[in-house]
Amino acid sequence: MDKNSNRTLKICVTGLFAALAYVAFTFLKINIPTPGGYTAFHLGNTFDVLAALLLGGLPGGIAGAIGMGIGDVLDPLYITVAPKTIILKLMIGVITGTVAHKVFKINTLSGKKLTRATILSTGAGMLFNCIAEPLLGYFYTAVILGAPEKAAMKLAQFNAITTAVNAVLAVIISTILYLAIRPRLENNGVLKKVAPKY
Repeated sequence: MDKNSNRTLKICVTGLFAALAYVAFTFLKINIPTPGGYTAFHLGNTFDVLAALLLGGLPGGIAGAIGMGIGDVLDPLYITVAPKTIILKLMIGVITGTVAHKVFKINTLSGKKLTRATILSTGAGMLFNCIAEPLLGYFYTAVILGAPEKAAMKLAQFNAITTAVNAVLAVIISTILYLAIRPRLENNGVLKKVAPKY
C-alpha cells in the first residue's frame, strides 16, 4: 500500500510540475518574431530542471514535455513546433536528472557540495538545450516544415540567443528554488517518497 501511495504522490507531483512549466512557459514569456517563425524568452525550463532534481530524469522530463508541449499546442504561434518542444524538454529533464541522481547522488549531499552538484546538473541539461535547440530547430524548420533555408537559419540564430538567456535564468532560478524547498521536503518526508531510488 505504501508503495502505491508513493507512486500516486510522484504522479501528482509530476502533474504539478507540468502545470508549473505550462504557466511559466505560457505566461512568463516574451515572443520574438523572426523571418523563420517565433522564438521566445521564457521561464518554462526552470520547472523542467527543478522537477528533474526532485523526481529524477524521466519524470522531470515528462513534466517539462507535457507542460511546455501543451503550451505550444494551445498557442497558434507555436503549434507547429510542439513535437520539437516535447523532444527537447523531455531530454532536458532526463539529462539533468541523470547527472543529479546518478553522477552526483544529490540526495546524499549537503552544503557547498549540494550547491555545486545542483548547478552542474542543471547546467548539463541547459547545455544540451543550448546545443540541440538551434540545431534541431534549424532541421525541423527547414526540413519538416519546409521553410526557406535563410529563414530557418535566421530563426536558429535567434533561437541560440534566446536559448542561452533562458538557460542562464533556468540554472539560477531552479538552483535557488531547489536549495530553498529541499530542506522542507526532507523534513516532512516528501523528498524520500518522490526521489528516484538509485
